[in-house]
Amino acid sequence: MSITQDIAADCGSVTRSTDGSLDVADLLGNAPAWHERSLCSQTDPEAFFPEKGGSTREAKRVCSRCEVKTECLGYALGHDERFGIWGGLSERERRKLKRRVAA
Repeated sequence: MSITQDIAADCGSVTRSTDGSLDVADLLGNAPAWHERSLCSQTDPEAFFPEKGGSTREAKRVCSRCEVKTECLGYALGHDERFGIWGGLSERERRKLKRRVAA
């Protein structure tokens, strides 16, 4: 694990920017209020940002037990998150959901 990933795991708020690099939102004060209650903040962040073709099973398992899953998904949809598992859905699943809602 890289230093950034270690810091991110300790701080509990990790996102990937559009260039794919990890950002630690807590250090900047940008983390949503619900994030500190999320199970992903207590889990390896790499599980939520698998490489292309990698398994999403572990992240989705964590999400399935999370009390803020709905808030997380709403945040991802509202902020057009393009990377990672948010609210139990992959980017592809979120795009599909947005198209269904828009139709």
